[in-house]
Amino acid sequence: MQKRIRIGVDVGGTFTDFVLVDEHRDMIFTGKQLTTPTDPGKAICEGVARIALEAGVEMSQLDGIVHGTTLVTNAVIERLGAKVGLITTGGFRDVLEVGHEMRYDLYDLFLEKPEPLVPRNLRLTVNERISSDGEILVELDEAGLKAASDELVAQGVDAIAVCFINAYINAEHEKRASDIILSDHPDLPVTISTVVAPEIREYERTCTAVANAYVLPLMRRYITDLQEKLTALGLKGPLNVMLSGGGIAALRVAQEAPIQMIESGPAAGAISGAYYGRLTDTKSVIAFDMGGTTAKMCLIENFEPEQANTFEAGRVRRFRKGSGIPLKVPVIDLIEIGAGGGSISRLDAMGLLKVGPDSAASEPGPVCYGLGGEDPTVTDADLLLGYLSPDYFLGGEMSLNVDVVRDAIGAKLAGPSGLDVTAIAAGIHAIVNNNMAAATRSHIAEKGRDPRRYALVATGGAGPVHAYGVAKQLKLNRFICPLGAGVSSALGFLIAAPATEGVHSYVSLIDQLDLEKVLKIYQGMSETAIQSLVEAGGDVNTITIKHRVEMRYKGQGFEISVDLPDDLTGVNLPQLLKADFLERYTELFGRSISDVAIETVAWRINASGPTPNIQLNFEGQQIDRGAADKGERQVYFPETGYAPCKIYNRYGLAAGTSFAGPAVIEERESTVVAGPDTTITVDDHLNLIIDIHYSQIKDQE
Repeated sequence: MQKRIRIGVDVGGTFTDFVLVDEHRDMIFTGKQLTTPTDPGKAICEGVARIALEAGVEMSQLDGIVHGTTLVTNAVIERLGAKVGLITTGGFRDVLEVGHEMRYDLYDLFLEKPEPLVPRNLRLTVNERISSDGEILVELDEAGLKAASDELVAQGVDAIAVCFINAYINAEHEKRASDIILSDHPDLPVTISTVVAPEIREYERTCTAVANAYVLPLMRRYITDLQEKLTALGLKGPLNVMLSGGGIAALRVAQEAPIQMIESGPAAGAISGAYYGRLTDTKSVIAFDMGGTTAKMCLIENFEPEQANTFEAGRVRRFRKGSGIPLKVPVIDLIEIGAGGGSISRLDAMGLLKVGPDSAASEPGPVCYGLGGEDPTVTDADLLLGYLSPDYFLGGEMSLNVDVVRDAIGAKLAGPSGLDVTAIAAGIHAIVNNNMAAATRSHIAEKGRDPRRYALVATGGAGPVHAYGVAKQLKLNRFICPLGAGVSSALGFLIAAPATEGVHSYVSLIDQLDLEKVLKIYQGMSETAIQSLVEAGGDVNTITIKHRVEMRYKGQGFEISVDLPDDLTGVNLPQLLKADFLERYTELFGRSISDVAIETVAWRINASGPTPNIQLNFEGQQIDRGAADKGERQVYFPETGYAPCKIYNRYGLAAGTSFAGPAVIEERESTVVAGPDTTITVDDHLNLIIDIHYSQIKDQE
């Protein structure tokens, strides 16, 4: 494989992370910048220029930048997107509000549903009708369509979404509608549902089309501006993006279907967790990525993150399934909660200490940053407890003020509650750990698994600080902290393969399947996927395509996914599908029913190129490697209170080193905290393998 020099950029709510990988020298360089929320491109360009300079690389030498951002998900959650109009089939104007017949809380008389992204006055209908088998029953009323689009433009919409009933089986009317609208309004962004979600289920397909239109103008402006700024810096290579499913795609995807990037940053963290699971030969991993604003947890089995085909955005109740906007988008299956270094602490009306989900982010930031933040955060508590060094945050580039933190916690939390400052700081740390552990425990329980058989891989700027507490809450025996953990999501962009997915709905009983039609469906999706991957820099000769199908018992409301062989020619498809479905159903639910009709719902492909082979060599980084021993400072642990604790320089720890906790291990982008009941070992890849010995606690008791 050709050697390249690339940069991964992860734009978070508090920090923007950078990793440069130079495959010619087998070297990695890392960096962090405070995110500039009003102009994210500013921090990106400053960080890219800086890391290239540190690596001794000219911008023109870069073979590309891979980029992920929270801009899409923030726009949906905070309702900062465009003014959108919806054109749909007559009689289906209120699909967005009707939603599902199911209530996410049966007993809540004041149930709050997510507000539609398009108000009713901007939802218009036209006459047209396609049957469930694709037959055109009523031709598209083109004059009515022109009148509807003109009316929406007159009302000042920034984008239009088009979603017609049963268009997933025949997209002719949607394509024609797009052509008509663009001929009259060529600069108006238009999304048709069959481009972003060409599959069955009207509500989800409409939501996905509308959400894409909602963020489309914003992302087009952002991408255009970013590309111009990077080109001005001298970048000649492509700017690619990470999709929510963990694959790398061409920039065109972000400009046409940005909704596919709604979980791009968290996906990169999961990819990184899987990579370190493989590196340490740990098959069952909880990828734990905690940054300044949010924490993400994903289960990794056999070195692969779990996948899902639907994602809920902007939930009214954060942990309540069904309370958000359902999007038909391939995503890595993870949970995300408002628990980060910037999560704000407060006393509620009952005088109880609460943490998050709102964050101080980068502006104004935690109190200790000295940038105007006044509300105590998790980072402030961690500093006061001795976990963070006031003089070595970001490798010493940023000083943290302990005194103002003590004053802020005293005035806002300790005084009103009647507790001392240390108790409040310890409470903040414990509460945020408990919040993350509880969410992880629920996620694992939903999948019927035992958390104790997993190891935690901690990444993100705050992840290694809190990994010890979270691991103990989950009764895990081991957690792993990679070198450069604070920017591991940015590394995830560079170790991910170019990949894309395709889907086509074809509902049929398995004994009535048309094999020729199935082969034609797969061929069409494969050709489109290959074209997309080549556009993203992939080699057509190295692309692998995997097939699967979603199936259910006839009459069921939900499907399960079944893998298919690469070559279906000459296969007794009904027999194969039945056997594989029953086996998978039994695996998931412990039983199956052999005499009930089975039907297919959606046919999918996953196309991917080879995974980049990156050597983890940080030797080129301009860091004072020095001695491992940095002395001691007072650090708080529940078992000991404040006590002297050894502080280590992460860059001075050689492979094979082993020592007992308690310990704080500092590196430029993050800090690892290990309690008094741990043993820390440095493996051959300079990962910290931290084992927790619960028997020590019992002996003390």
